[in-house]
Parts: sequence; C-alpha cells; structure tokens
Amino acid sequence: MLQQFDDLPLFPLSTVLFPGGRLQLRVFEPRYLDLVRECSRAQRPFGVNLILQGREVGTPAAPAAVGTLARIRDFYTLRDGLLGILAEGEARFRVTRTRVRGDGQVRADVALWPDEPTRALPPEHGLLAILLDRLLTAFAADQPLPFEAPQLDDAAWVGMRLSELLPLSLEERQRMLEIDDPLQRLDALGLLLPRFQRD
Repeated sequence: MLQQFDDLPLFPLSTVLFPGGRLQLRVFEPRYLDLVRECSRAQRPFGVNLILQGREVGTPAAPAAVGTLARIRDFYTLRDGLLGILAEGEARFRVTRTRVRGDGQVRADVALWPDEPTRALPPEHGLLAILLDRLLTAFAADQPLPFEAPQLDDAAWVGMRLSELLPLSLEERQRMLEIDDPLQRLDALGLLLPRFQRD
C-alpha cells in the first residue's frame, strides 16, 4: 500500500522537478511566502507539480496529478531583495484530492510513490550514459554540479538526469516523470535521441 501524505502544500510551476534534482525559486507572493515559512518551521516538504492550466502567479493554477516532493535546502536574498530558495526533489506522488485555501494556496492529499529500484544501466543504453557524461561536463564548466558524484551506472539516475538536461518539452518531461520503470524511461529517451544529433 502506498504511503499517504495529507494536506501537502503545492507549488504549481512551469517546470518539472525530478527526484534528486535541484530547483531554485524566487518567492514573492504571500501564499508562497507562507508556504516557505510553514515548511521551514515544520521541516516538511512541499509539492512541485507542472501547471496544466493557468499561470504561476495570480489565480490558482491547475496542477498535474503527478508531482515531486521538494525539501528546502537553502535560503538566500536575490539582487532585487526578494527571497530565493534552493529545494531538492525527493519522492514522486500522485494527487488524490486538492483544495484551495482562501489565500489561493493549493493543498493536496497525495499518495507517495516508492523509490525506483537501483538497476544497472544495460549495455544497450551505454550511449545515453556517454551523452549524460558530456552534458554534465559542459554543465560543470559554468557551475558546480548539484550532486556529489555522477551515478552513470544507475539506470534510474541516468534517466532522470537526462530528462532534466535534454531540451525536452514540458509535456515530455512530465511523461518521463510519470514513467515508473527506469528501463522504460531509458527506452523512451533513446527514441528521442535522433532529434538531438548533429548533422
């Protein structure tokens, strides 16, 4: 039976957060300042869901049914004086019920997905690991990598990091998030590779 998490505050965004991924947010709306305050005081996560309808600001947006828990790792002040946070993705979840508070903050009851099993990267997906290694090398030239050491032999890790770094559409990223088998995700990414090959 899946673990339940009741009354989870949601932060609908025009992005997809993966387990183990990092997310930098600029927080200025009162409802999200309240969310950050609540989560930091209680040391609890919030949910990040892709916006299906609506916008990040103003009227509450309609979130995708599958999202990712995010835990605040750091706070900082942005150049414009607004609050910035760094959050890290944890477990994925499926929303079972939502409600909107008077201040516009979306809350949800969710069922947590189990972590994907550690599976060795199959030889037929070796090209994906090579591509990821090159992308990480290019990324590291501009800023430190957001994790301790690459896990290029772990099928789930390779698939999720590629889903973050490749120039996929938001709908494609969401589809990759919702796949619950790491080898199926690698298969799906492999089918997209010709799009990114240079002539």
